[in-house]
Amino acid sequence: MSTKLTYSAAGVNIDAWNSVKGRIGDLVSSTYNDRVHGRFGQFGGMFDASFLKGMDAPILVSSTDSVGTKVKVAFDSKVYDTVGIDIVNHCVDDILVMGARPLFFLDYIGICKLVPAVAERIVSGLANACRANGCVLIGGETAEMPDIYREGEFDLAGTIVGVVESGKVVDGAGIAPGDAVVGLRSVGLHTNGFSLARKIVTEAGRKSCSDIFEGGKTFGQTLLEPHRSYIKLLPLMDMGKVKGCAHITGGGFVDNVDRILPQNCDAVIDAKSWEPLPIFRYLQATGGVENAEMYRTFNMGIGMTVVVSGSDADAVLRDAALAEFEPVLIGGIVSGTGKVRMEF
Repeated sequence: MSTKLTYSAAGVNIDAWNSVKGRIGDLVSSTYNDRVHGRFGQFGGMFDASFLKGMDAPILVSSTDSVGTKVKVAFDSKVYDTVGIDIVNHCVDDILVMGARPLFFLDYIGICKLVPAVAERIVSGLANACRANGCVLIGGETAEMPDIYREGEFDLAGTIVGVVESGKVVDGAGIAPGDAVVGLRSVGLHTNGFSLARKIVTEAGRKSCSDIFEGGKTFGQTLLEPHRSYIKLLPLMDMGKVKGCAHITGGGFVDNVDRILPQNCDAVIDAKSWEPLPIFRYLQATGGVENAEMYRTFNMGIGMTVVVSGSDADAVLRDAALAEFEPVLIGGIVSGTGKVRMEF
């Protein structure tokens, strides 16, 4: 072979990564606190855990997830920062349901071809969400793999580590008949149901991301509304007011709320107690999707469910820290066998 092959000729450009490393390093470092040791660019992130000695019985809580096919909406819309917010907030909520506060986060970006401006926007979203949640973006990996991803495509995943006192773990064990189920509202699909949603919008509705949906927003903007963080629940958890929490992600209400129920209890969810967001009404009508399928695929406007004592329900609904989530009573706990009953 007369031509000498290089890594760049095979589709991986190390120089492109080096050109953006400084700007990404500034974004990552902006999330650091006094528990971070070392600097950006080392082989591993170092986090001083000596503060755990001040806790009675600290338990580390971890979770890993991805943004899923929501990234395809980002490709089509050419909007790249919101998916960074999505993955951080999704992971924060996944450990929050057990009463854990986040400590640090690591991301993984698998991409066809590294475009510095795109990478910087993704990381800016990650950094913004980490700062908002009091979480350190301590490390990550960007892998350029042209043989795996198509031009303009990437995947985004993340891992979070948090901590909770053993005596403050929220696991649903104390849930009992007579308890109330409070819903905290979402602002959209969050990070689930996009395979079905995209099929409905593009095939049944014959719409593109640039078409106007409602209120002057395009379908792309509506579908890319970032996943919410419900970290403001922590003070109520610390006070022992929360018996159980379920993050409404893939599987909707039926496959998430049942994860926190004791075997002698059922949760009855009244779907008529809140109004689904317009995007969900559009998806159901345009796709001809049945109620049961909608509420098992999407969050339908409720991103987090909180089980509290019936006597605490009114106070939780009026709690100032939760006001932005517009809490609503969506159901209750009754005797049963650990199932979720949806009432439409």
